[in-house]
Amino acid sequence: MQLRLSSLTAAQGGLLQAEVHSDSPRGKLEAKWGDHTIFFWKDAATQNTDHALLGIDLELPPGRYELSLSGQLQTGQPISCSEFVDVLPGKFAVEKLTVDNKFVEVSPEDLARVDKEHQRLQELYAQMTPDRLWQGRFRIPLDGARTGSNFGRRRVLNGQPRSPHTGVDFPAAAGTPVRATQAGRVVLAEPLFFSGNTVILDHGLGIFTLYGHLEKILVATGDVVNAGAEIGKVGATGRVTGPHLHWGLTIDGARVNPLQIVGLR
Repeated sequence: MQLRLSSLTAAQGGLLQAEVHSDSPRGKLEAKWGDHTIFFWKDAATQNTDHALLGIDLELPPGRYELSLSGQLQTGQPISCSEFVDVLPGKFAVEKLTVDNKFVEVSPEDLARVDKEHQRLQELYAQMTPDRLWQGRFRIPLDGARTGSNFGRRRVLNGQPRSPHTGVDFPAAAGTPVRATQAGRVVLAEPLFFSGNTVILDHGLGIFTLYGHLEKILVATGDVVNAGAEIGKVGATGRVTGPHLHWGLTIDGARVNPLQIVGLR
């Protein structure tokens, strides 16, 4: 069994492609990346070949990490292989601002809500749909947009460091259509404290995309949407100062720059 990665180095918040091939038919693979299970899908055109996406979390400490695979051939013979990836520090902007205290302070009631929502999202991202719900390339969720900004940015507000920015921002006029970056199932469609009106799509195999600060939500939990379907409108809900789309990507629990998935097959 041979394992190939698109690169043996990756920065924090990066994304790698993995391919594994064996000369003989085999059963299901088990793959581990640290504490996370990595999910592979079978190549439709090449026998005994599987693919996976390997997300490097935004805050994964730099160092050398092992991706290990194990399984067995249909004859019962055990097989295994592994590869090491050097994780490098990400180059993220630091922005120091002095703002009104309302953008820094959170009431005890709101803090309790934030903690509850965070726990809910962690539980949601831990659920794994075993099927690949998408086909083809991922796209940017705004028509005509080519790039976004601010992934990984760290803000220091009134001297207080905040959590890193886990998605990409696209400035756009309120009411601009927001489209599904790929086919998937809606697993959340409701207001959240920080990201306002929010939609999360499950694309299967541990891959989720998030769309935040929407003016309107046009889907409901449980809906199955096609790539490019309109799921909401750009807005300024939640903790923001103006209309824009916040787009996030989580792969097997890792928070990844979503622009890196655009164009991958």
